[in-house]
Amino acid sequence: MPILLLVIVGAAAGFLATRFMKLDADVPTTVAIGIFGALVGGLILRALITMASWAAGFVGAVMGAMLLIWLWRRWAGRR
Repeated sequence: MPILLLVIVGAAAGFLATRFMKLDADVPTTVAIGIFGALVGGLILRALITMASWAAGFVGAVMGAMLLIWLWRRWAGRR
Protein backbone atom coordinates (compact mmCIF):
# COMPACT_ATOMS: atom_id res chain seq x y z
CA MET A 1 0.00 0.00 0.00
CA PRO A 2 2.74 2.59 0.76
CA ILE A 3 4.26 2.11 -2.70
CA LEU A 4 0.89 2.67 -4.34
CA LEU A 5 0.40 5.80 -2.23
CA LEU A 6 3.89 7.03 -3.19
CA VAL A 7 3.08 6.56 -6.88
CA ILE A 8 -0.25 8.38 -6.54
CA VAL A 9 1.26 11.30 -4.61
CA GLY A 10 4.24 11.35 -7.00
CA ALA A 11 1.91 11.43 -9.99
CA ALA A 12 -0.06 14.33 -8.52
CA ALA A 13 3.07 16.26 -7.54
CA GLY A 14 4.70 15.58 -10.90
CA PHE A 15 1.56 16.62 -12.75
CA LEU A 16 1.38 19.92 -10.87
CA ALA A 17 5.11 20.56 -11.22
CA THR A 18 5.13 19.86 -14.96
CA ARG A 19 2.14 22.15 -15.44
CA PHE A 20 3.64 24.97 -13.37
CA MET A 21 6.96 24.68 -15.22
CA LYS A 22 5.23 24.22 -18.62
CA LEU A 23 7.03 20.91 -19.31
CA ASP A 24 5.46 18.46 -21.76
CA ALA A 25 6.25 14.99 -20.37
CA ASP A 26 4.74 11.51 -20.61
CA VAL A 27 3.11 9.79 -17.62
CA PRO A 28 6.12 7.73 -16.39
CA THR A 29 8.37 10.77 -16.56
CA THR A 30 5.79 12.88 -14.73
CA VAL A 31 5.48 10.26 -11.97
CA ALA A 32 9.27 9.93 -11.69
CA ILE A 33 9.65 13.71 -11.48
CA GLY A 34 7.06 13.77 -8.70
CA ILE A 35 8.61 10.93 -6.69
CA PHE A 36 12.19 12.17 -6.96
CA GLY A 37 11.05 15.74 -6.39
CA ALA A 38 9.36 14.64 -3.17
CA LEU A 39 12.58 12.97 -2.03
CA VAL A 40 14.72 16.01 -2.83
CA GLY A 41 12.18 18.44 -1.38
CA GLY A 42 11.83 16.35 1.76
CA LEU A 43 15.58 16.30 2.32
CA ILE A 44 15.87 20.05 1.77
CA LEU A 45 12.91 20.73 4.06
CA ARG A 46 14.35 18.53 6.82
CA ALA A 47 17.70 20.31 6.54
CA LEU A 48 16.01 23.72 6.76
CA ILE A 49 13.94 22.66 9.76
CA THR A 50 17.05 21.30 11.48
CA MET A 51 18.93 24.54 10.88
CA ALA A 52 15.94 26.61 11.95
CA SER A 53 15.57 24.65 15.17
CA TRP A 54 19.28 25.05 15.91
CA ALA A 55 19.09 28.77 15.17
CA ALA A 56 15.93 29.13 17.25
CA GLY A 57 17.64 27.38 20.15
CA PHE A 58 20.64 29.68 19.84
CA VAL A 59 18.48 32.80 19.68
CA GLY A 60 16.51 31.55 22.68
CA ALA A 61 19.73 30.95 24.60
CA VAL A 62 21.00 34.47 23.85
CA MET A 63 17.66 36.00 24.84
CA GLY A 64 17.63 33.97 28.06
CA ALA A 65 21.15 35.10 28.89
CA MET A 66 20.18 38.72 28.20
CA LEU A 67 17.17 38.35 30.50
CA LEU A 68 19.39 36.98 33.26
CA ILE A 69 21.84 39.87 32.82
CA TRP A 70 18.96 42.36 32.97
CA LEU A 71 17.56 40.71 36.11
CA TRP A 72 21.02 40.60 37.67
CA ARG A 73 21.54 44.32 37.02
CA ARG A 74 18.11 45.13 38.41
CA TRP A 75 18.64 42.99 41.51
CA ALA A 76 22.26 43.95 42.13
CA GLY A 77 21.55 47.64 41.57
CA ARG A 78 19.03 47.78 44.45
CA ARG A 79 21.48 46.73 47.14
